[in-house]
Amino acid sequence: MSSNPVAEGITNPPIDELLTKTDSKYRLVLYSAMRARQINAYYSQLGEGLLEYVGPLVDTHVQEKPLSIALREINEDLLTCEDYDPDAPPPATPSPEAVSEDFEL
Repeated sequence: MSSNPVAEGITNPPIDELLTKTDSKYRLVLYSAMRARQINAYYSQLGEGLLEYVGPLVDTHVQEKPLSIALREINEDLLTCEDYDPDAPPPATPSPEAVSEDFEL
């Protein structure tokens, strides 16, 4: 009896599991592509000494593609996808006085 290795990549995690994380295939594609671009930018910036993007949130393999990493992050609920309303007011930021009161010595 020989065991076949489990296929990695786009079939792992299974698409059926990934579709439970978003409300449509379209949103899953946008969500995973955006995160894959962030991961790719993270690896590109390492040589420049910048830390603008967050690296992978899961353990990765040497030859693993950014899209596969993004899909695993989504499947493990390490990321959340929220709707963005451009007409909504921005979140309130505390005034400098309120911040300085919190950090008194």
